[in-house]
Amino acid sequence: MAGAVIMPAARAAGIHVLPVDSEHSGVFQCLAGHRRQELRRVILTASGGPFRTWPAQRAGKASLKQVLDHPTWQMGRKITIDSATLMNKALEIVEAHWLFDLPAEKIEVVIHPESVVHGCVEFTDGSLLAQMGSTSMATPIGFALHYPQRAPRPAAPLDLTEVGSLHFERVDMDRFPAIRLGYKVVGLGGTAGAVLNAANETAVNAFVNAALEFGRIVEIVEEVLNQQPVWPEVTLEAILAADGRARRRAEEIIRQAGRLPQPEAANRVHSSHRPTFRDV
Repeated sequence: MAGAVIMPAARAAGIHVLPVDSEHSGVFQCLAGHRRQELRRVILTASGGPFRTWPAQRAGKASLKQVLDHPTWQMGRKITIDSATLMNKALEIVEAHWLFDLPAEKIEVVIHPESVVHGCVEFTDGSLLAQMGSTSMATPIGFALHYPQRAPRPAAPLDLTEVGSLHFERVDMDRFPAIRLGYKVVGLGGTAGAVLNAANETAVNAFVNAALEFGRIVEIVEEVLNQQPVWPEVTLEAILAADGRARRRAEEIIRQAGRLPQPEAANRVHSSHRPTFRDV
């Protein structure tokens, strides 16, 4: 949402923005000690969620319980739903763009069901470095908290013999259109990230409250992103305004489908999710 505000401020202050998300932490660790001009691309891995092998039509009708049954990660409800749609990866594309100052064409996403490789970096000589670890957020969080040191942690080592095999697949953009939206937001710039995030939060909330089918979440987000104006100048005021407009439009679309409460009730349900300057 606010990469255009945060990253210039960090550079001006001469400080690092340390990623905590496992994929970006992996990329950050792989980049350590290397010159940026030697970078060819970064690779973010995605588990593929619980419906990687399901027919698309069946996945679109999935229940909340099925969506929350993630095959490799134990996470909160919102991020688990985003992992099932791969909207989390769309957001991570935008994050990688800002964190590492990369154009969209240097950010790639691959499906990696085992979730052992978290991030990769390919350099101009063809070398590919990967950061590997167990599916525990304690590792990237600990790395960020103790950076630049690595504090010892009583964690079980990753046993590669138990993992056995690692698999990688190309992302089917037709099956997971959310990925396409992540690249679109990078291309649009401005307040597009705020629109994407707000529309997704609204659609996910509607799904959790049985007001929207799972398969409609990304469709709603794409519709809102296509309809909302994108302001090129990013300020906190512009972000909050874009966020509010996107939420209202997403709610209107869902309500028109006849499955969202009328405005008075909807305001009571969603009021706690509306952002403030303090949230930003």
